[in-house]
Amino acid sequence: MSSASKGDRKATLDAASWLFNVVTSVGIILVNKALMATYGFSFATTLTGLHFVTTTLLTTILKSLGYIQSAHLQSSDIIKFVLFANFSIVGMNVSLMWNSVGFYQIAKLSMIPVSCFLEVVFDNVRYSRDTKLSILLVLLGVAVCTVTDVSVNAKGFIAAVVGVWSTALQQYYVHYLQRKYSIGSFNLLGQTAPAQAASLLLVGPFLDYWLTSKRVDAYGYSLTSILFIILSCSIAVGTNLSQFICIGRFTAVSFQVLGHMKTILVLILGFIFFGKEGLNLQVILGMVIAIAGMIWYGNASSKPGGKERRSFSLPKTQDYSSLPVSSEPDEKVLAMAKVE
Repeated sequence: MSSASKGDRKATLDAASWLFNVVTSVGIILVNKALMATYGFSFATTLTGLHFVTTTLLTTILKSLGYIQSAHLQSSDIIKFVLFANFSIVGMNVSLMWNSVGFYQIAKLSMIPVSCFLEVVFDNVRYSRDTKLSILLVLLGVAVCTVTDVSVNAKGFIAAVVGVWSTALQQYYVHYLQRKYSIGSFNLLGQTAPAQAASLLLVGPFLDYWLTSKRVDAYGYSLTSILFIILSCSIAVGTNLSQFICIGRFTAVSFQVLGHMKTILVLILGFIFFGKEGLNLQVILGMVIAIAGMIWYGNASSKPGGKERRSFSLPKTQDYSSLPVSSEPDEKVLAMAKVE
């Protein structure tokens, strides 16, 4: 296969990965918004636990059919990953509960510089001036169109710090584990989903009761709300998988930067389906700035020196970045997603 055809194939798979992630992420946001706002199912942590139960069931079935190869991760790595992931979910949920929406958006934006910091410290990555400026432009644009009222208290600030750092560490660890063990996204998801499902279902009902003063077992389940829960769990499988695929193919920083396209898309769809009262010149200007920053980041980071790893400063025993990642299962998943 020629280098040109290889490049075209990679570009196609990269685009399919992002499209897969954007569609599933936006879809689950809209479904969960309807489930919580319309049907009053406000048990976010328990719902996330159900998402991972569904993911575990699917990966178990695929493993039994031979579509997923067995992989053996060290228990310490699985425990670290699950802790990072669960603190991310809990921290961001509590941050949204205790802080204003404006500060919550600022906390989400701060994940980008934190992810950059992790790459610089652990991977010795160096960013060009254009790459740094493009990231700042994305942050500015998203801030302009999403950040409104900003109020925070001490406990809310602590929750935001925990949520931001644990989210950045969890996303970094996805990239790290795929390269350390040379496994694909579905294999990694199959190894980590059962532990996340068990831990979230264990603490989820208690945490949700603490946050909402409502019990999940006392919720008035109806046929419609159950169907929405099933739909949310089904879409979540794709959301979880697409996140692992994107971070594996790119990095946590690229996932965060280009991932803000989902924020812009959710805003646009919200204006289309739920009214245009929030649409004003400031929001439109912020969207334009953010999109321009994302395009700039894509061009700047792909150029030579735009974002490179200084591997000479890493000991050879720790240079996991040179390990190949089995992308065949991910490519099969993307192919099936495109056909469907």
